[in-house]
Amino acid sequence: MENEKFLALLRTYEPMRENLVSALQDIQTESGYISPEAISEASSYFGISKAEIYSIASFYAQFKFKPAGRHVIKVCKGTACHVKGSANLAAALEERLGIKEGQTTPDGKISLERVACLGACALAPAVVIDDKVHARMTIASLDKILKSLD
Repeated sequence: MENEKFLALLRTYEPMRENLVSALQDIQTESGYISPEAISEASSYFGISKAEIYSIASFYAQFKFKPAGRHVIKVCKGTACHVKGSANLAAALEERLGIKEGQTTPDGKISLERVACLGACALAPAVVIDDKVHARMTIASLDKILKSLD
């Protein structure tokens, strides 16, 4: 059944190589990530090897190959945030969650990501949790937010 859903999305595109990235974006929007089944369907549809599709998709940071947690925490690593202590925030999150950046807790509750810049330099250090920007973060404020996540 999943494969039929992927195929329906793929069929909205001409089976030409230049449409691959757009099709993968649609698949990820629909599924939350790019699964091995989706790669397989895209490979058949576009006539591109699975290895090449992985190579193309993994070039872009936007594509995920594993489902994200129910909550996604993004720590800004831009210059302003770094100077204001975002590395300490990231280290504290890794310790408290028991995961590294790019991973999801075993219970699927929280994914931890790093981003190059959030564009919120005046609010440094900034963290995005479930698409909401949190400004001038401290470890104490992070702890409070972590406790509030269901």
